[in-house]
Order: sequence, then structure tokens, then C-alpha cells
Amino acid sequence: MTARTAEVLLGWALRICNHRRPWQHRGPQMLMIESFDRGLSHIWSTGPSHRPLAGLAIYKVRYYSQGKTYGQDVVERKQGNSIQTQSSGTWSSPSRTSPDQPAKRVPFYDQLRECGSPSDVLDLAGQYTATHRRVSNCLTRCWESTKKMSEEQRRYELRIMFEHAGFEELLQRTMQDARHMRSEDLAYSLLATVKLGVSQSSRVVQTLLRVCQENLNEFDEKSLSVLASCLEHLESSPNGDALKEGVRLMIEALLPSIQNVMSLQTLMRHMGRDTPVDIKKKLERKALSLADQFTLPNSQYMITTLASMGFCSKPLLAVCSRKIAEHVHGVPFHRLVSVLRAYKELHSRDVALFTAISDYVASSITMWNNKQLILFLSAFEDLAFCPTAMLDAFAERVTKNPDALGLKDVLSVLKTYSSLNHNLQGYREPFLEGVTHVVVSYLPKMAASELLKVVYCLCLLGHFPAAPLEQLLQKETLEEISARGGRLQKGMEKKLQIVDLCLRLDRPSLPKPLTVPPEALGSPAPNDLSINPGLSMTLQSIAQEGLLQEGVMVEDLYFIDGVITQPGSLQEATGGRAPSESEFPPPEHSQRIAVFCAPPSSFCYGTSRPRGNLAIKLRHLTVLGYTPVVVLEHELDNLSEEERTELLKTRIFPEQERPANVEQMTD
Repeated sequence: MTARTAEVLLGWALRICNHRRPWQHRGPQMLMIESFDRGLSHIWSTGPSHRPLAGLAIYKVRYYSQGKTYGQDVVERKQGNSIQTQSSGTWSSPSRTSPDQPAKRVPFYDQLRECGSPSDVLDLAGQYTATHRRVSNCLTRCWESTKKMSEEQRRYELRIMFEHAGFEELLQRTMQDARHMRSEDLAYSLLATVKLGVSQSSRVVQTLLRVCQENLNEFDEKSLSVLASCLEHLESSPNGDALKEGVRLMIEALLPSIQNVMSLQTLMRHMGRDTPVDIKKKLERKALSLADQFTLPNSQYMITTLASMGFCSKPLLAVCSRKIAEHVHGVPFHRLVSVLRAYKELHSRDVALFTAISDYVASSITMWNNKQLILFLSAFEDLAFCPTAMLDAFAERVTKNPDALGLKDVLSVLKTYSSLNHNLQGYREPFLEGVTHVVVSYLPKMAASELLKVVYCLCLLGHFPAAPLEQLLQKETLEEISARGGRLQKGMEKKLQIVDLCLRLDRPSLPKPLTVPPEALGSPAPNDLSINPGLSMTLQSIAQEGLLQEGVMVEDLYFIDGVITQPGSLQEATGGRAPSESEFPPPEHSQRIAVFCAPPSSFCYGTSRPRGNLAIKLRHLTVLGYTPVVVLEHELDNLSEEERTELLKTRIFPEQERPANVEQMTD
């Protein structure tokens, strides 16, 4: 070989060596790493050569998923070297751009927004140099990418994420960078970590909690609101409880300077039900000062926020309900239901808002499915509000296609319609026939307790189909009901008592007579029910001696505060006034007036329409020959003795008003 040939070959060899990639060199240390879990070569290497961290031992422990089934490899320090200087993997790899070349903008965040799953985020993260901001944004994107997934897909993606080698590295970097993060990134990192299901007792979560405590004074209102939303889902722990208390103090201090409605609402939710009333009042005043900024979502969220605080603020509810009622067509289904449930929790009612929702749903009924409509109706029934338009529209739909209802649907529908006692007018018979058709089709699958509920509701509605009644009154069914026992036994016995009364008093037309066996009725209602003292005193002053009987139990079920026996033949002669003792006729010519108190919950809200149990009581008392007079409890409590007397005279002897009215008309 000539000297020239040797020089050429040496030059080519040098060029080849200069162009070899670092990862093409394999040595003994690479083989040693591969003897462990392959994921470790990703997580704990210091650069492209994949060498393990110097002076560190590698072994299996549970780390970020404590209490779960995921086991991960962790590096524990044997020497006091700073791990920050020995960062792992591509997160800390230097830029591959030559010093002579101009820096090129990296579109990291554009690509991050396009990631559709946590594993996509982790794959992307491994391609770029780590910064405090990128670590936080990667965690947040991992969580956000799963929010719109189905439950099954979400479980699958989270499992893949926990098994991904880059997730361990991401959490390790989170721990390392926590003290250097901005308050906003710190709050979002903690929120995402908890939402992703990382064990709250793990080192990474506890580290974030400690760093949040140390830097709490640096949190602005946005960071504080993000942190507060995370603490809602946090289990009790020393670090977590201390941070929660610190956040409460910070909220009080920052309250005057808060200008963002969403931030304020998040902080209000964090304060919770145990907040002192004076603090709740301060939050209320702050919210009212921002009321002109309320958007439609703000108004919805404020109502549910008040419910989470257990704080019924009438001024705030008025502002929010008015905006929702005006723009009800722009509110999605689940938020409308949440608003209705919040009103129930707050023990508050708003007829204008409820009517607006009912009318809107009824006018757009074709866009709602049966499940949604039934949820609406159940929410209204819980509020004791009668959504007339919705009840009519849904009854028409059921009449056209009753087979679209399932068993649970039928149970809920019957409960709502019987409780609200709504008069369906022309739809009544077709609706009841359609529902009965569905009930009969489910009889073989129906449990005894469900059958009792169905028959009870149908009896309240005055409808007595033979097939359900016959199956209910079979010996096996009644034995199954009596065998349940427990705290529900009394309620089932009362339902059977009402069914028995309906069969005896309403006298439905059935193929064969049906009665409830006496042994299935249980014990009668107790006779020691107390009489309303205010009502008793007033009745004694109105009724003549011997004409009033107090504390009457009718049919061992219906309690009446007082029964006034009034001579029917002398009503016209006496001008409707209570007759004197000399005018008292024989009992067969008398009229019995049953006067009793009822709570406001016995009526549909905002109306005088009695609800289910009160409606059946009035119906049966009328059949038994009584003239029922119902007095609201709060009416008596808010009136003086003279006003109570005047009110009861007007209710019991309405004929007394006629002469005065005639005189006014003649004038």
C-alpha cells in the first residue's frame, strides 16, 4: 500500500468516526442498564449514552402510585450530590443546535395543544428540553386530554400513562422544579397531579403541598382559585389540612382586591359550609359588587356555589335567577338540573325561574329524550313545584308511545304525577291507560316493594287497574313485603292502609272484589298526635258547647284537629252563623266540618293545590261525609288571636260573607 493510499483511507476513517451518532456506540454499561427494566434506560440516564446516574442505586419501590397496582423504579441517593445537576433523559439534554447556527423557535406549545392523550403528551415531552413551565403544562395537558373521554377510554389511557416510562420522569422533574415554579404553574401542577389519580400520600403530591404552603403569600387571586379548586378533592392529611387553613386566611386577606367573578366563586366554594356567617356575608357583598359582570355561566355557577356553601343569599339568587330566566334557552340540560337541585339544597323557591324552565322545556320537548324529561320532572317534584306545561307535554308524549318507558321511568313518572296531583284534563285517561300498559308488561319482573309503590301511586291518581292490584294482594307478595322489616316497614304499611281505604271508599269497578287482609295492614296510626294549640283555642271560641270534638282519628289513619257539627237545615235560617243551643237539631240533619292544620309542603309551591297525601285525605274525608277545611300552620303562627278567629270564621262559615257582598253590590 502506498503512502497516498494510506492517507486517503485514514481520512475516510476519521470522517466516519466524526459522523457516528452517540447512540450507535454500545459498551458494557449499556448492557448493564438493559439487565433492569427497560424503562430505566429512559428515566435515569444522563444523556444519549444511557449511562446510569453515578453513585446511585436502583431498585423497585412503590412511588407515585402508592396504593395502586403500578410498581415503578426509583433511584435513591447514596451520596449527597444534587440531583438537580444530574437530571435524567432528554428533559435536560442540551440543545443539538450548533453554536454557529441561529437558534430556531421550537413550536412546543402548538404541538402540546394537539396532543389527544396523556401518552401523546409524554412522547412529546421527551423530545424537548425541560423548563419549569413546560413541566407544569405537560401535567395539565395530560389531565385535560382525558376530560372529554368516556369512562372506559379514560381508564385505559390512564393505565397506559402510568406504565409510560416518561411519566415517572415527569413527576421526578415536578418534584425537582417545584420550588422554582411560579405560583400559577405550581397550582396547576398540583391540580393536574391529583386529578390524574396520583396517590395523594405520594412524595410528589406531598412535596407540592409543602411548596404551596411555603409560597402561599405569593399567590394571586387566579393561582389561589386554582389551588382552592384542587383542595376540594383533597383527602385529609397534615400538609393538606394546613394548606386548606392557609388558603382560607389568604382568601379573607385578598377578598377586597378580587375582581374576577370565576375566581371569587371558586374561592367561595373552598370556604365551604363551615365558614362563619360574617365571612359568608362579606363574600356575599363582594359578589353583589361584581353582579354587573355576571355572565350566564357565572349566574348558574353562583347558585350551585351558594348551595355548596349552605348559604341562601336572596339578593344573589334574585340576580342570578333573573338572568337565567331571561336566557334559559342558552343553558344546557345538566346545568338546568344542577340549578334546580341547588334550590332544593338551599330550601329556596323562585316561581318565575321554575316557570320559565318548565315553559322552555315544554315548548322544545322534541329536543329532549325521556331520561332528561324525567330528571326535570323529578327535580320539580322535589321542589314541590308543579310544572304545568311540562306535565301536559310529557303526558301527551307518553300517550303516543308508552312503550318507550322503562320500569324505572314508570316508577319515577307515577311518583311525580301522583305527588303533584296535576289535573291532566283531556290527557288523563289515555295517559293512565298508557302507563298501566307499561306496568302490566313489567309485572313478572317487578319486586314486591316496587309493585306496592306503583299501586299506591295509581290509587292516589284515582286509577285502579285490576292486574297490578290482584298481584299485589296475593299472599306471596304481601309476605315478601312484610318480610322486609326495618325502617321502611312503617312506610309500606301506611301505603297498604291507603290502598285498602281506596278499595273500600272509592269503590272501583273491578272484575272481583278485592281487599287488603287485616294482618297486612299493621298497627293503626297512634292516637297521641298533638292538636295545634292556636287552632284549638280559636275553635273553642267559635263553636258552641257540644258542637266541637277535638283530636279525631278517622279510619285509624287521618287525624283531624277539630270536628264542628253544624245543623245543615238551619244554615240558611241563621245566615250561616253558628246556631245557638236552642236551635241545635237532631244528629241526622247535621253537617260535619273537619278542620285541621297542614304544613306548606303539603301544597304545590305557590298554589293552593294539595299534593298527594293531602289530596287523598281530602278526597276520603269528603266521601265519609265531612266538609274538610285546611289551615296552613304558618298562617296561624303569624296572626293575632282576633285575626285567627276572623280567618277561621271565614273558612268554616263562608256564608257569613254573602250579605255584606250583596249590600256592596246594591250600593
